[in-house]
Amino acid sequence: MEFTDLSLFTRGGPVMWVLLPLGALALVLFVERILFLHRGQIRSTEFLDGIKNILAQRRMVEAVTVCEEAPGPVPAVVKAALLHAGEDEVRMRYAVQDAAVVELPSLERRLGALAAIAQITPMVGLLGTVLGMSTTFRAFMEGGQYATAQALSAGMWQALVTAGTALALAIPCHLGHHLLSGRVRAIVRDVEWAGNEIMRYLLVEYREKTLNGAAGPSGTATEEKKATP
Repeated sequence: MEFTDLSLFTRGGPVMWVLLPLGALALVLFVERILFLHRGQIRSTEFLDGIKNILAQRRMVEAVTVCEEAPGPVPAVVKAALLHAGEDEVRMRYAVQDAAVVELPSLERRLGALAAIAQITPMVGLLGTVLGMSTTFRAFMEGGQYATAQALSAGMWQALVTAGTALALAIPCHLGHHLLSGRVRAIVRDVEWAGNEIMRYLLVEYREKTLNGAAGPSGTATEEKKATP
């Protein structure tokens, strides 16, 4: 008998009606999270280099607009730093941290539900196994010495099918949770790096260029004034 035979589902007993929605829910959660994280993960290095090039041309408003249009937590953190570019390091760091606190929880949303399904599914399968073995022993007791293999097979089928189905669902759930957790950790690292890098640029390079640009024409005018008799 092939495992794709739908009769296996009916032989699994009532526990299969619990495993089926759990598997469907796990699939929906995984697809939704993988699409959300894929949309929120950008190439942080290239994005930050583009923001730096815009800032080098003294176009702060354009840089903020680019951050608003880009998806994901990295642009949100960079935007928070840009909006506080004229303040000191402490206030800028608080702004970046506040933006990260708002954005990061959305990355881990629903991962706990997927992990719970991965942990509960084997227990549901174990429950089906116990119920199936109970059915087998009841049939054996009722049949006595004349209990046939057909009478005993119903409970054995229920025990094996529910256990196999539960494991077939739990293993992909664990792998999916591990994959999504790794993707979340990668995005968190990008957020931390982007926040520190944009702060370093704004506090050091950007302000030096701004001061030099402001002092250049003034210094030239002063020298011309001194040279005038």
